[in-house]
Amino acid sequence: MSPFRSHMDLALSQARAAAARGEVPVGAVVVAPDGRVLAAEGNRGRERADPTAHAEMLAIRAACAALGSERLTGCALYVTLEPCPMCAAAIGAARIARLYYGAADPKSGGVAQGPRIFGHPQSHHVPEVYDGLAAEDCAALLRRFFAERRG
Repeated sequence: MSPFRSHMDLALSQARAAAARGEVPVGAVVVAPDGRVLAAEGNRGRERADPTAHAEMLAIRAACAALGSERLTGCALYVTLEPCPMCAAAIGAARIARLYYGAADPKSGGVAQGPRIFGHPQSHHVPEVYDGLAAEDCAALLRRFFAERRG
């Protein structure tokens, strides 16, 4: 395994691109055990008229396609916002080894907030979870986005 290198900068770049498309600014990056970026995605729910087109779901799908496997064993996921319950369940199903996220999501989170998906006995896989990575930058991007919408 490669030494730790944060990929939150790339996730933030994907989040900014999502905002430019009028999507909620969330970005996600899947990194292979050797440090290669397998996928980088931003939210596309509105664009695709698909409620499952969250950044994490899209990045997981693309990384699985890149590896030709439904499992992302040993991979890390960087996401700018705490994953929702749907995305947390997909993270577990994909067997992602490490989850790094930026801003907490008290309203819709599913990892440290709300249903805490990985705390349930039904969770077949629990990744290592690291929160608060570039949290202020991630939260500020979301605050600006929603302030402009309310403006």
